[in-house]
Amino acid sequence: MDHLVEVFLQLGLVIGALGILGALAGKFAISAIPLYLLAGLAFGDGGLHDLNAVQNFLDIGAEVGIVLLLFALGLEYTPRELTGTMRTSWKGAIVDLVLNFAPGAACALLLGWGPLAAVVFGGVTYVSSSGIIAKVLSDLGWLGNRETPTVLSLLVAEDLVMALYLPIVTTILAGLAFAQAAWGLALALLAVGAAFFVASRGGSLLSRFLASPSDEILMLKVLGIILVVAGLAEQVHVSAAVGAFFVGMALAGEVSHQAERVLDPLKNLFSAVFFVNFGLQTDPQDLPPVLVIAVVLAVVTIATKFATGWWAARQGGSSFTGRLRAGLVLLPRGEFSIVIAGLGVSAGLDPELGTLAAAYVLIMAALGPIAPRLADPIAAKRRRRIRARKIKAAAEAAEASRAA
Repeated sequence: MDHLVEVFLQLGLVIGALGILGALAGKFAISAIPLYLLAGLAFGDGGLHDLNAVQNFLDIGAEVGIVLLLFALGLEYTPRELTGTMRTSWKGAIVDLVLNFAPGAACALLLGWGPLAAVVFGGVTYVSSSGIIAKVLSDLGWLGNRETPTVLSLLVAEDLVMALYLPIVTTILAGLAFAQAAWGLALALLAVGAAFFVASRGGSLLSRFLASPSDEILMLKVLGIILVVAGLAEQVHVSAAVGAFFVGMALAGEVSHQAERVLDPLKNLFSAVFFVNFGLQTDPQDLPPVLVIAVVLAVVTIATKFATGWWAARQGGSSFTGRLRAGLVLLPRGEFSIVIAGLGVSAGLDPELGTLAAAYVLIMAALGPIAPRLADPIAAKRRRRIRARKIKAAAEAAEASRAA
C-alpha cells in the first residue's frame, strides 16, 4: 500500500474513532479520557493493529496537545492572581513533594532497584499530569472555582520542581559532573523568572501585537508564539507546558477571549491525540506481571495526593466541597512520569521500572477523570446528613421543652 494512502487511512480511522468514543462518553455523561487511553492501549505495541504510519504525527500532536491545554489554563488567570495564590500555597507544595515522592522511592528500594532508581521512581509518583488535570477542570466547569487557583499553584510548583529535578537526574544518570547540573538548574530558574516577568509586565504589549480583527490571523500569531515559547522552554530544560501556561497568562482583554475561542477546536483535537498516544506507548502484554504492585502503589499515592490537595485547599480557605474537589482532581499522573521512567530505563536501570511506571500511570490516568466526579455527590450526601441531624436535634430539643 502506498505510504500516503496508509497515512490518510490510519489518521482518518484514529480521528473518526476518537469522535465516536467522545460521542459515546457524552451519551453516558462520562469523561472521554479513559476511553481515549483504552483506544491507544488497544492499538499500541502488542495491540490489535499498529499505527506505525502515523506514529510521528501522533507523537508531535500529543506534545502540541499538552501545550494547548496548559495555554488554555493560563488564559484563566493573571500573574497577580497566581502570585497571590502561590504565597499562600508554598507549604502545600512542600507537603506535595514529601508525601508523593516518598512512595515511589520506597517502592524502588523495596524491589531492590537501588538508591538511584529510588530517586527516579520517586519522581514518577510525585508529579501530577497537568494535561489531564487541565482537561478535567475544563470539562467539569471548575475553572472559576475557589479551589482551582490552589490546584494550579501546586501544578506550577510541581513543574518548577521538575525544572530543577530533571537536569540533576539527567546528569547523575549520565555520570557527569555536578557543575553541569548546577548550570542547567540556574538556566532553568532564569528562564522561569524571565517568563513570569514578561507575563506580568509585557502582557499588554503582547496582546496589542497579537490583536487582529481576523480570526485566522490571530490564530496563526498566537499559535506561533505558543510554540516558539514552548520550544525555548524545552531548550533550557523547563517544561514546554509551563512556557505555554505563561503565554496564556500574559494575554488580557478581548485578545484573550478571542484566542480562547479560535484555538478551542485545535485544543480539543490535539488533546484527544495526546491521550490516545499515551495509551499507544504501552504494550498490554507487559502489564500483568506488575499489575498487583502497580495497584498497591496507586492506592497509596491516591491517599497521599488526595491528602495534599485537601490540606492545601483548606489552607486556602476552601469549603469541604472545594477541599474534596482539590484532592480528587490532583490524582492523575501522566506525561512527566513516563518521561522520568524513560530516562531511568535508557540509563540502564532495571527495565521493570519502565513497565511498572507504565502500568501505574495508566491506572492513575484512567482514574483521574472519573474520581473528581465523585466530589459533588459526596458533598451533597454530607449536606443532607448534616441537615437531617440538625432537624433531629431541633425536634428533640422541642420535645424536651414540651416535657419540661
